Amino acid sequence: MFMGEYNHTVDPKGRLIVPAKFREQLGAEFVVTKGLDGCLFVYPMEEWHSMEEKFRSIPGTSKDARKFSRFFFAGAAQTELDKQGRVLLPPVLRDYAALEKDVVLVGVLNRVEIWNKDRWQENTYDEDEMDDIAEHMAEMGFSI
Repeated sequence: MFMGEYNHTVDPKGRLIVPAKFREQLGAEFVVTKGLDGCLFVYPMEEWHSMEEKFRSIPGTSKDARKFSRFFFAGAAQTELDKQGRVLLPPVLRDYAALEKDVVLVGVLNRVEIWNKDRWQENTYDEDEMDDIAEHMAEMGFSI
C-alpha cells in the first residue's frame, strides 16, 4: 500500500527522484499514465495488469468507456528507475500534469500520484469540505 507525501523536483531532462519507500513497492519497472484532476498516476506492473483486466471487461460499445480507455492508455508509458532512483517522465505526461520543477508525490493505496506542487496545494481541502465528503463516502458504504 502506498501512503505519504514527498516533495521533489523534476530536473531539466525530465527526471524525477522516486522516494525510496515508493521505489521498494514499485519495483524495477512500472507504468506512468495520465491521472484524474491533472496529476499522473503511477502503478506497479502487477496493479497495471489488474487495471488492464478491468478495462477488458468493459463493453467496447460504451462511448464513455472508449474515451476513458484512450485517455488512460494513450499516454501510458512503461518506465524504469535509473541507478540513482530516478524515472524519466515522457514530455507528453509532464505537459499534461504541468510538471516543470516542484512536484509532490503522494501515496494513494494502490498507486502513486505525481502533482505539480501548486496544483496539489489547490486540491487540498478544508475541514468543512472533508465533513461533507465524509458524509458522501458513508452513502457509498464507507465509514471510519
